Amino acid sequence: MVAGERGALPLEGIRVLDLSRILAGPWCAMVLGDLGADVIKVEHPGRGDDTRDWGVRTAGTNTSYFDSVNRNKRSIGVDLSTPEGLAIVKALARESDVVVQNFKTGGAAKLGLGYEQLRAENPRLIYCSIAGYDSRGPEALRPGYDLVVQGETGLMALNGEPGRPPLKFGVAAVDLFTGQYAAQAVLAALYARERTGQGREVELALYDCGIALTSYYGLEALARQADLPPVGNAHPSIVPYGVFPTMDGPIVMTVGNNAQYRRFCENVIHRMDLFEDPRFATNLDRARNRAILIPLVEEELSRWRRPELLARLEEAGIPCGEVLGLHTALTSERARAAGLVVAAQDVPRAADEGETSAQVLAPPYRLDGERVPVRRMPPALGSSGAALLTERLGYSAAEREELIAKGVIC
Repeated sequence: MVAGERGALPLEGIRVLDLSRILAGPWCAMVLGDLGADVIKVEHPGRGDDTRDWGVRTAGTNTSYFDSVNRNKRSIGVDLSTPEGLAIVKALARESDVVVQNFKTGGAAKLGLGYEQLRAENPRLIYCSIAGYDSRGPEALRPGYDLVVQGETGLMALNGEPGRPPLKFGVAAVDLFTGQYAAQAVLAALYARERTGQGREVELALYDCGIALTSYYGLEALARQADLPPVGNAHPSIVPYGVFPTMDGPIVMTVGNNAQYRRFCENVIHRMDLFEDPRFATNLDRARNRAILIPLVEEELSRWRRPELLARLEEAGIPCGEVLGLHTALTSERARAAGLVVAAQDVPRAADEGETSAQVLAPPYRLDGERVPVRRMPPALGSSGAALLTERLGYSAAEREELIAKGVIC
């Protein structure tokens, strides 16, 4: 989707200044960029974002980790420890609609980049702060790390197999959800600004979002007044549910209600005795007696080859699928047909983009039936600096060269 077809992207014309680093903040800014905003990522001119040194090198100053949260952005390298660098960022903030930052609590204000300081010159500014903990609480100055918050919020204790130590999620789930929650809040603030003409301060804490992620498990723990044991790939309430063996590879399957369970027993494994057994009559019964039922189900499913079993399950209306490796999933026909991996040659090349990576994941959004586009590949460090200083702030070539010589920009 591009402007002039079925309509402009929703945030076209919105300017976002991304002062954040690593994951939660950059994810928030990327979401806004995916939806059409012009996002400027401010990085240190020498080392860039920390994630330019994480993962696998993909191009020049880019890595797989950096690329995962910085599509649809431009980069400018600015040293915020210099007066000239701060002047540049403040000038960019004055003509921005949104600022996203994840300095330690109070760090932005020390630089003169706090909400009250920037709002004084830009009352329409939406200012989004992401921290580890409540900025008004006793732990406000603690740094926030996804792994630590997964441990502190009980998420890690929910994960993993029974009898095994707590296990972190495979991805930094708290960081990613915090970034997504932040983007939602920014969108709401932008909508409210249309009515009031005034900006808002948006605050997110990793710890708060980690607690929110416990969702139905959290409420069950409160109702039981006890910690919940991990159940691995199983479900605490739905049986049979999880990963099951076949002759040639595992499948995932969920038998979500009693009608599905009957079809599963009758049409898939031909074991109506397991349906008629009073120990398994209802889902509550099956959950209480899972230690008896699951080995019987596994024995039956292990007799089948995966393609044939999946076909039988689908015919019976039982939700199911293969368990695939990550590369296999990303290169599958399903992912290809959905356009979920975007190659650099399919993205119009911007003059200020610099050396680009070969591919990125696509935004998950569709508008009017079309997937929102990757308009820019993840930027090389400082690749848009010259254009931004000239077009946005009116710096001359000589002034830019002087700032480069002093190490203020790159």
